[in-house]
Order: sequence, then C-alpha cells, then structure tokens
Amino acid sequence: MNLDTLRQKIDHVDDALLTLFEERMDIVREITAQKEAENLPILDRRREMAKLQAIETKVRPDLAPYAYTLYDTLFELSRSLQGSMRKSTSPFIEKVQSAIADTPPLFPATSTVAYQGVPGAFSERAVERLFKRPSNIQHFNNFEGVFSAVRNGFCDYGVLPIENSTAGSVTKVYNLMQSNDFYIVRSLRLKVDHNLLAPHGVNREDIREIISHEQALAQCADYLEQFGPQVKITPFEDTAGAAEYVANSHRRDIAAICSHSCAELYNLNFLARDVQDSDHNYTRFICISKKLEIYPGADRTSIMLTTPHTPGSLYKVLGRFYALGININKLESRPLPQRDFDFMFYFDLETSVYSEEFAKLLGSLEEVCDQFKYLGSYIEVI
Repeated sequence: MNLDTLRQKIDHVDDALLTLFEERMDIVREITAQKEAENLPILDRRREMAKLQAIETKVRPDLAPYAYTLYDTLFELSRSLQGSMRKSTSPFIEKVQSAIADTPPLFPATSTVAYQGVPGAFSERAVERLFKRPSNIQHFNNFEGVFSAVRNGFCDYGVLPIENSTAGSVTKVYNLMQSNDFYIVRSLRLKVDHNLLAPHGVNREDIREIISHEQALAQCADYLEQFGPQVKITPFEDTAGAAEYVANSHRRDIAAICSHSCAELYNLNFLARDVQDSDHNYTRFICISKKLEIYPGADRTSIMLTTPHTPGSLYKVLGRFYALGININKLESRPLPQRDFDFMFYFDLETSVYSEEFAKLLGSLEEVCDQFKYLGSYIEVI
C-alpha cells in the first residue's frame, strides 16, 4: 500500500469525522436551548470529568492521552458555541453598554490630571499630548500618589507609563492596576529620546556618577557601559527629578539622563544627545479614570484574569480569542502576592468595543477564569 492510498483512506475517515462533528454540534445547539429554558449554566464540570474518564477506558492505552486531549478540546468548542448562542445580557455587559451610551463623544481637551515626576518628565509630555489644554496638572513623587489622587477625586485622570519598547513593562504600575479599581480610558505611544546633562562647565571626563529612573538607565544600558566601573550608575525616582537633583547638588562630578526639555528647565548643559540604545525607543502611557468611560472608536481592550491551576487552563482561554478571531497585542503574566505559583495574566486585545465578538468574549470569559477584571476599552494615540 503506497502513501497516496493511505492518504485517501485518512481523507475518507476525516470526511466521516466532519459529518459526525456537525451532528454533534447540532445536538449541542439543542442542549443549549434546553439549558436556557431551565436556566442552567453552560458548564457542567462533573459531567465533563466523568465523560473524559470514560473515554480513556474506551480506547487502546497508547491512545488514551490523545483521546483525552481530543475530547477536552471538543468540550471547549461546545461551550464556546453555547456561549455564542446565549444573549449577552449579563450585568457586566450592561455596564459596558451603559458606559458607551453615557460617555461624551469627544475626549476632554481640559481636565485635572495627575502624573508621577516633576516638570520636564516624560509623563508631563504625555499629559500634554493627551490633553490639549489641561487646566490643572499635579505631579506626585510616586505612582501610588497618582492612584490616590484619582481615587480621592483630587484629579479626574492619571497618566502613567506602563511599558517601554526597550526596557519592558513598568512592574509597579501593573501591580497597582491589579490591586485598584481603575479604568484605562486612553493610551499613548510616545517616542523617548534620552540625553546626558550636567552643570555648565562640567566635562564628560569629570563625571563619577550618573543618575536617572531605572527604566531610563535600562534603555541606555549600552551607552552607560562605555563609562566603565569608575562611574557609579544610580537609580532615581524619575528622569526630570534626577535633572533637578543634579542642578541643585552643586556637585561637579554628577550627570543625569533625562529629556531634552530638562536642559532649559534646570539650566543644564548637554554632554551627549540621544544616548538611548535604540532609535525606536517608545514608552506607552495609559490614562486612568475612576469612572468607566468608553469614547467613540475604542478598538483596544485591556483585561486581567486568573485561571485554574490545572493543565491547559490558559490554553482554553486563548482558544476563546482564537475562535472569535480576536488578536492579542500583549500577553504578560504577573505573580499573585502570597499565592505561590499562581499568576494574573494581562491581555491587550485588538477588537472594536462595538463588535459582536467583543460581547461574546467578555460574556464567556468568566466561565473559564477564576477571576476576571475588565480594565477598559479605548483608543491608542500614536
């Protein structure tokens, strides 16, 4: 028997499997209607486990693991179909739809805004890009201060860096988003150019210490290696704060890595320009609000979720995205405090908030997650 004959045989088997698959999914539709009539949940974990155990006994031992995987996937597909058939009328979906209806048609040009840092910080530039005429900009020493200002109503919005194309994620902001109830209402991708600044009259060979925010130092790691061990590299609260410190320190052996605008703001001199390792160095900022606001055109959604600590649990979540054709722009795991080996997964999804797929996804994710947190739908400004 040659290869072509064997392929013909397997094609015949596949045709039979597809016919049975269609028949099975038609029965799933009938089951869904019956469950809805009796107000029963889609997932019946006890029956699924009993079926999987029985299936393993009905095939040869060498094929049992494969049969288990096949039917586990079939059950997931069946639940996905059942979820798509049910009307998305959960309180959560209603909250999102209400936010869409109640949010003004235009993003505010002016508002009270909080950011971390001092004048000249990249976060300040992000505020100026997001808001055309911010009426009141408040700066805070740390990210916690920004969250507190928005939580207590002192500011309407907060602007925070969340990731950099070179240095990666800003861990503290992710952790605060995880532990606080805030929503992302807009995001911004800002090109970041770093410069080495020092007091006037100080030369490069005089420098014995360079200070800046840890993210900025990471973004300039290759450049900083040129200074060797004789120059101390010290993390600081923020880039503009480092420039302010250098200006006020009266030291002649210290420099800061910071933005171009800090030279004029703090009367410093350029020792080197554009010292970042990559010419394509971007930082992504998010604008947060205590109130859920979804502005017209929102085509990006951020969520956090935890899955059961069982094999394949994340795969089942990813299967929902794939089945609905939703692209994942970012997936990152964050360890959960005081819970060994448990993780919170952060997703940025590319999907219109008005699409049917969006409602189906958010209406079904809670079924396969231990915890689910919706962080908002928004537009990203570039």
